[in-house]
Amino acid sequence: METEPTAQGQGVLPAGLGEAIRTTAEDIAAVLRTAADTGLPVPRSEWTVGEAAAHLAQANELMADIAAGRARPYGDGTPPGLAAANARALDAFPERGAAPLAEMITDQAAAFLRAIDERAPDDVLDTPLGPMDPAVLGSYLLTHMLGHGYDLAQALRRPHMIDRARVELTLPFMITAMPRVVDPAAVKGLSARFTVRLWGGARFGVTVADDVVHTTARPVERPDCTILTEPVAFLLLGLGRCDPWRAIAGGRALSWGRKPWLGPRFPLLFTAP
Repeated sequence: METEPTAQGQGVLPAGLGEAIRTTAEDIAAVLRTAADTGLPVPRSEWTVGEAAAHLAQANELMADIAAGRARPYGDGTPPGLAAANARALDAFPERGAAPLAEMITDQAAAFLRAIDERAPDDVLDTPLGPMDPAVLGSYLLTHMLGHGYDLAQALRRPHMIDRARVELTLPFMITAMPRVVDPAAVKGLSARFTVRLWGGARFGVTVADDVVHTTARPVERPDCTILTEPVAFLLLGLGRCDPWRAIAGGRALSWGRKPWLGPRFPLLFTAP
């Protein structure tokens, strides 16, 4: 895998990921600093802007600690367990001010990049969603920031920071995490093979059988359903920020194959952590 050893955090991260982490944290901080009132509600969430920003700051610190090899048990690895851990962490952390939280978000992203520089590419790190190598952990951090950064941008009516290049850098985490966030009721009795394609490039495969999901970084052979999505729509669908039917109606997602009707069902097989 191509790397950029000259940039901070790039010795073990895929090319461009370290820079994407840094600039995404800065973009989120810039959005947050425009907030005159951090008590505003976040769309599709029970959190306020201040609570979402506090969660991001805490999560970046958690990721930096994990990258540094400091044990940080957090939840039980399931979406409900993570939600409960998030609630406990927010209760214990009263800061809701835009400026200090913006600074913490960028500082902890930088701390992550410094720490990850000290890792070997094949290190195994314990994360809230199971063991990951440094490259997947970096992708996890970027994905998490983009999801909540989008929420903050929506709440504050500012442009969001998700683009095609950053979405492609989230794929290592998304492919790793999918089997770990399956909705058991949604996959029960389902047998299907999916190829997922992003406009203009990346693709991967997902197989559902015996109530278990398996993912691969390559397309599957003889898929039942091929899904093609615009990259930003893919990430928003994967993180539960977009309704599948709205994406289809807007021309940002389509599916074909022997079972094309499985396309809109695909995002619903997973519970966004």
